[in-house]
Amino acid sequence: MDLLTLITLLIVGAAFFAYINTRLLKLPDAIGIMVLSLFFSSLLIGLNAIQPTWFTPIKQAIAQIDFERVLFDVMLSFLLFAGAFHTNAAQLRVERRSVMLFAFVGVLLSTAFIGTGLYYLAGWLGFALPYTVSLLFGALISPTDPIAVLGILAKFKLPESVKLNIVGESLFNDGVGVVIFATVYRIVVDGSVDISAGEIGLAFLEEAGGGVLFGLALGYVMHRLLRPINHYQTEVIVTVAGVMGGYLLAQQLHISGPLAMVVAGLFVGDHAREHAMNHQTEEYIAKFWELIDSILNAVLFLLIGLELIQVDFQASYWLICLLVIGLVLLGRFVAIWVPYLLARPWLKLNAKAPIMLTWGGLRGGISIALALSIPNTLPQKDLLVTITYAVVLFSIIVQGLTIEQLIQRLYPDE
Repeated sequence: MDLLTLITLLIVGAAFFAYINTRLLKLPDAIGIMVLSLFFSSLLIGLNAIQPTWFTPIKQAIAQIDFERVLFDVMLSFLLFAGAFHTNAAQLRVERRSVMLFAFVGVLLSTAFIGTGLYYLAGWLGFALPYTVSLLFGALISPTDPIAVLGILAKFKLPESVKLNIVGESLFNDGVGVVIFATVYRIVVDGSVDISAGEIGLAFLEEAGGGVLFGLALGYVMHRLLRPINHYQTEVIVTVAGVMGGYLLAQQLHISGPLAMVVAGLFVGDHAREHAMNHQTEEYIAKFWELIDSILNAVLFLLIGLELIQVDFQASYWLICLLVIGLVLLGRFVAIWVPYLLARPWLKLNAKAPIMLTWGGLRGGISIALALSIPNTLPQKDLLVTITYAVVLFSIIVQGLTIEQLIQRLYPDE
């Protein structure tokens, strides 16, 4: 199957699921499309068990999709820029202390807690899972997914400070998670056991710090290009070129492209809107990026559902999947509660916020892409991918479907 045919089928499938959800289910886009994709995948898996030869072409087509590359090299830059562009940067600055605290310290705590918990849990259940491999899972599952978070929380009324902390943290914490994942990955896959704390710190500064500085520079350049012109078609093209060219350059410089897109999106959404766009241009650019966000979100969650067909589920994995879901939720609570207690005097969050931040911290395609990037030579890959899928499906469907009820319970006056 050629690339154009594959893209066409994905767009058609995403449009069909989006239509069914809008017309019948009326769920938030991310949840509705994921539910339909899961149902469709389950149907294919069931039919495949009855008559495997019928579904060989479908499996071959899905196997052609490099999910990690599609997400990280193509979709992520657009989705993160769009999400940051529509985030209120002025209000986010007010919450910057808590956002940075949860995004940086929280991910480190979560990785250690979940990795250690999985190591003992797997040993208790009879799975041979080395501690470093357990930490690898902790690193890939700890960052909350900004794509899933933005797609779901945008539909609900929530106190602005809490919403900004959930959204802001999810926009920034993937950079920390990727650095931790890359470090543990080197130890597990490459056998590098002599990595020093200095090397880890340098990698973090290069990836995260470099990404933030590059994002500021990119946002400023885009702002300066947009300021002297008043032609919305050209201005839309400039933002698209900035995202694509900026992300490519960030990859070549070996700095965090995702963080660069977040910072650039916040800069353009704040400064360019105020100083470089008239009302018509602002409206057109905002609608364009909103449309891009909707289309790519639909395709992403369809891809997640289709990738289920490729996962080798085993009956012996069900118990550990259920227990790890609870472990990840507990790890998320610890990663929020500990920094909250330590910094409570200067945080503008009440005692209900940690509960909302815990349940609103959704996992999504980023965790799946990291899990799928683990080489097949690692004996525990199937187990890690399976429990990652279990956590992501629970996160998007169960947590996503109950967020509104939790908001109404915690914040009845909103």
